[in-house]
Amino acid sequence: MALRTGELCVCQIVELLQLAHSTVSKHMSILKQAGLVESRKKGRWVYYRLNNDPGRSFLAEQALNWVCEATSNDPVILDDLKILNENVRLDPDALCKSKIGK
Repeated sequence: MALRTGELCVCQIVELLQLAHSTVSKHMSILKQAGLVESRKKGRWVYYRLNNDPGRSFLAEQALNWVCEATSNDPVILDDLKILNENVRLDPDALCKSKIGK
């Protein structure tokens, strides 16, 4: 749901979910294999976005539509989106460096 606002660096997703970097990376890898998200690498960091490719699978399309509809008014999702709006104002490079400790 966070990706419906646009592309995010994995560190921004880590900050939002308050999970370990390895956990988020594993889950994003699974979503990518399922055709739900796409990724690109910029330097050391990986950025994710929803797969909006018209050629994506019908099942991926249906899954994304269902998730968006089912959670559009969920109070937890709405609170997370407020937090996300604050996090996206942060410089992804600085955020990633602080999360990795380098």
